[in-house]
Amino acid sequence: MDWTGIAALALARLDVAVLVYFLTVNTFFAVLLGSAVWEMRQHLHATRGEERSRLLGSPVTPVISVLAPAFNEAETVEESVKALLALYYSNLEVVVVNDGSKDTTIDVLIQKFDLVRIHTIYWRQIQTKPVRSLYRSRSYPELVVVDKENGGKADALNAGLNLATGQLVCAIDADTLIEPDALQRMVRPFLHHDDVLAAGGTIRVVNGSVVRDGVVVAPRAPRRLLAGIQAVEYLRAFLFGRLGWNRLGGNLIISGAFGLFRREAVIAAGGYLHDTVGEDMELVLRLRQRGYETGGPHRVDFVPDPVAWTEVPESLKVLGRQRDRWQRGLADVLWRHRVLLFNPRYGAMGLVVFPYFLFVELLAPLVEAVGLVGVVVGLAVGAVSIPFSIMFFLAAYGYGLLLTVAALVIDEFSYHYDQALVDRLLLLCWGCLESVVYRQLTVAWRLRGLLKYLRGRTDWGSMEHRGFAHADKPAPGPKG
Repeated sequence: MDWTGIAALALARLDVAVLVYFLTVNTFFAVLLGSAVWEMRQHLHATRGEERSRLLGSPVTPVISVLAPAFNEAETVEESVKALLALYYSNLEVVVVNDGSKDTTIDVLIQKFDLVRIHTIYWRQIQTKPVRSLYRSRSYPELVVVDKENGGKADALNAGLNLATGQLVCAIDADTLIEPDALQRMVRPFLHHDDVLAAGGTIRVVNGSVVRDGVVVAPRAPRRLLAGIQAVEYLRAFLFGRLGWNRLGGNLIISGAFGLFRREAVIAAGGYLHDTVGEDMELVLRLRQRGYETGGPHRVDFVPDPVAWTEVPESLKVLGRQRDRWQRGLADVLWRHRVLLFNPRYGAMGLVVFPYFLFVELLAPLVEAVGLVGVVVGLAVGAVSIPFSIMFFLAAYGYGLLLTVAALVIDEFSYHYDQALVDRLLLLCWGCLESVVYRQLTVAWRLRGLLKYLRGRTDWGSMEHRGFAHADKPAPGPKG
């Protein structure tokens, strides 16, 4: 057999291997989808007729401390804090941590919320960068602002943990808007189960929606392509992915933009790590691993109906930075906790959940890139037939669209709002366009993230925010 024949045989076998991987992954996706549908059914049954208003005046309601780190968030911090102070929850404390911002973030906070400097003694259980000043609002006694030297998001959250007084802490991004009743919904697992370490809610895309006084008053589907496709991605990731994991071994990720944790457990575990860009996922894995090893609680739930809104990038440059950072964070966290892989000591988390995140979430872009290159080369040398390639693409495209439609249907049951038919159709259109060019770009960005991780890169990359006050206005063109 000559070299051409050997190459053709290798390419054919490569395509078969990619096909087997595709079938295996999509079979598991079907199981995950079934689990998500069942979980939503059970959730709706359990919450039907629920009176969350009882939580507002109940003396047994746990105190929740909302931790909001802010770095150069002058454009969005006022709207974000207003939204936090407007939350429908009785025992609420809001701790905003200004992490050495170089813009006017602290000045905006002082001016808009009538802050005065205070002197208080607190136990620094987790070491952080020095705190320069503490403030409390004269207008809102539940608002505390920490001004500290820059140490990164993890350091800011740890400073907030030291100063918080609540039994539960809600970690959010300062550029996140929480629905007014979200905490009432999010606290539900902690009230019903003693073994819950943490809970996460749904993150939705605010781009295109109308925001007034820190509240999304008119949810709309994004009108711009990049934001629209990301809106579909977010719905699928939360309402299909994370919801399904509730019954298949629990979640490994709670979004850093919106999560609720037991404060004592987080402090006992040492707080957030500084030397990773995936600090939110790393904390969840560390808490769950520690729970298994000590015989303590290790349950992490996803609750579909608490909603927080976030602004997503509308520039390819900024979006690419975000996705390669997410991939670096995932690689770093999985390597740190590699002892979990196929380890029966950690139950379904070690035998099912961790392997999924390794072989699907981490390695999928590598397999997809190899498969795409193999198909192109195979077509060029005649080792792969054109009809097979077309059928394979249509199958992959159709299955991805099916998952998107399923997520949109689940969304209709989990989050009731007055959305025009045009918005629902627009989300479907964005879902149809996702696999054309955009998906290939995300593969390239994630591969870049893996390469950067192997080279030891730990930088975050800059993010650009337009601010929620402009969420209902057309976005400017891409920068840079």
